[in-house]
Amino acid sequence: MIGHPDWLEIREGTAPLILSLPHTGTEIPAALEGELVSPWLCRKDADWWIDRLYAFAGDLGATLIRTRISRTVIDVNRDPSGQSLYPGMATTELCPSTTFDGEPLYRSAGPDTAEIARRRAQYFDPYHAALEGQIRRLRAIHPAIALYDCHSIRSVIPRLFEGTLPHLNLGTNSGKACAPALEAQLAAIGMASPFEFVANGRFKGGYITRHHGNPAGGIHAIQMELACRAYLDEPLGPVSEANWPTPFDEAYAAPIGATLRAMLEACLEFVRPQ
Repeated sequence: MIGHPDWLEIREGTAPLILSLPHTGTEIPAALEGELVSPWLCRKDADWWIDRLYAFAGDLGATLIRTRISRTVIDVNRDPSGQSLYPGMATTELCPSTTFDGEPLYRSAGPDTAEIARRRAQYFDPYHAALEGQIRRLRAIHPAIALYDCHSIRSVIPRLFEGTLPHLNLGTNSGKACAPALEAQLAAIGMASPFEFVANGRFKGGYITRHHGNPAGGIHAIQMELACRAYLDEPLGPVSEANWPTPFDEAYAAPIGATLRAMLEACLEFVRPQ
């Protein structure tokens, strides 16, 4: 795909598989930096190193779509209408005003309605237009495709969930975003792995999974939310600039990488004609 903004990374493959990486970005526009409390705080909740963890997906022929812009600027996995994905539970907004831990991100009140609309037009809409374009391209050559939304989050965040999050958190919008048979295959891989697994627990899939998933139309969308300790030597509990993020270690990440590769291969096997 040509002509997309420089903050939007698109690597086209030919296999019926798209990987979406909406939260690995760390770039902050210079004009915004002065409004934020600190550079570290505004990057604290990034999905650290997920793009490196899934680097193997290119070998499978997958298409990758990634934004380099920080989720603090705009979160392309939130409902643009402002409706909460998890009513009654703590979460962050389309343009977050706080971290996951509730710390203010802005020195002032944060972006107003006009600024949120501007960011939506500049970042959110192009990201989803790119997703839709790649879905159309691959659906034109495959009877069905899988859209795999890649995420991670710190294992302990009391404001968002109790206790310690399982390693593997599969979200399919409670079975609406992909075929039940595909969810069952992925669950079997997760439960057979050495990692804790849950389907549609605290995380059921964000806007990307819910909006683009259409199993009847040949689009099987899933979200994988990884607890960071699954692939990083994560300090459990509160973190600071001194200890977060921890470096990416390929050897440490290799076991979970093998499980994730098995899941992506299962997605490909499911959507390819038998």
